[in-house]
Amino acid sequence: MHYLLTYDLAPDYLERRGEFRDVHLKLAWEAQERGELVLAGALAEPADHAVLIFNCETAEPVQLFAARDPYVTNGLVRAFHVRQWNTVVGDLASNPVRPG
Repeated sequence: MHYLLTYDLAPDYLERRGEFRDVHLKLAWEAQERGELVLAGALAEPADHAVLIFNCETAEPVQLFAARDPYVTNGLVRAFHVRQWNTVVGDLASNPVRPG
């Protein structure tokens, strides 16, 4: 099952992220190595949101990731949202659907 974790980034995100980036990236790479985090990054121009795609059985690892992320705990993220994503097209789709 796929989940989207979206971050609403603070206006000063780019200026402040350097202090917390290594810990944030370590957390992200560890989640990727466990097979939970598929892809992640901030949106560009403007850098006002970030999107992280997870592949896990429940939303719990996604919620735990956000709760431990220094970007969240230090106010670089104004709000975060966890949504189940029903993927139907692509090699990694959780529920592939082909046309009849």
